[in-house]
Amino acid sequence: MPDLSETMRIFEPYPGLFAYYDGRIAGKRLWSDEENWLDDGAYSLGIATYALVDGADAIVYDTHTSLDHARAIRRHLKQLGVTTIRVVLSHGHTDHVAGNAVFADCEIIALQATADYLAANRLKLETGSPSIMPLVMPNRLFEKRLSLRIGNRAVELLHFDIHSADGCVLWLPDAGILLAGDTVEDTVTYVSEPEHTAIHIRELERLAALPITRILPDHGAPEIIAAGGYAPSLIAANRAYLTRLLERLDEPGIDELPLAYFVATEIESGAIGYFAPYDAVHRQNIACLRGVQPV
Repeated sequence: MPDLSETMRIFEPYPGLFAYYDGRIAGKRLWSDEENWLDDGAYSLGIATYALVDGADAIVYDTHTSLDHARAIRRHLKQLGVTTIRVVLSHGHTDHVAGNAVFADCEIIALQATADYLAANRLKLETGSPSIMPLVMPNRLFEKRLSLRIGNRAVELLHFDIHSADGCVLWLPDAGILLAGDTVEDTVTYVSEPEHTAIHIRELERLAALPITRILPDHGAPEIIAAGGYAPSLIAANRAYLTRLLERLDEPGIDELPLAYFVATEIESGAIGYFAPYDAVHRQNIACLRGVQPV
């Protein structure tokens, strides 16, 4: 089988902060022609994971979508002279933990909620398409908040119940840079826990209270990530989308309304762009939310 990381691009949006981006390539599939989480989720939408490097030390934020991608990240870090790696998991979904085995000899940091999710879903993850085998678990757990350092730089890991109950963002207070995982996306957020959507909306408001200058999400446009990321308005755009979904869920014809019209205000403002594969995400979000009582 060919190297799954062959189309991965490496950006350096800030000195010592690297983005490993793959996907958003029209007509290209990595795994198979049959529906699977890699091609029809992460790769079609585009995904970046990140590494913060200071001398021989690195913090890797998510291990990407395959062992090949993780190996490519580790090779790049070795070329930079990195000898010590700590991994931080943004949450437990497939496209963020699939490369964990390549970092099995490293400290892998995650929320207790992420470890619980992985343990509960081990069989599904290890038998999926593609399978994550073996599923390597985090070995350092925390609740709510964890402070780290890399060189002279402070790094804050913060828990937010957005997209999934175990969302963990990486916050760089010295520069106001947020590595956001899946808490926000461009074009729109993916609803994975519909019963908690009202909580996610409130938590997005709490996230927006951080003094953020730029946001680097895991799912976004490569050219924007390469150029330094998104403005803080990306948070408000994702919050407005979820709020609008709940308010208009029972509206006749909402299923036929194109996403570009549904989020026209946010596109016009420049907070988000329009990427056609998110139309399918939008339709799936509507189907997912219908019949679910938010909490």
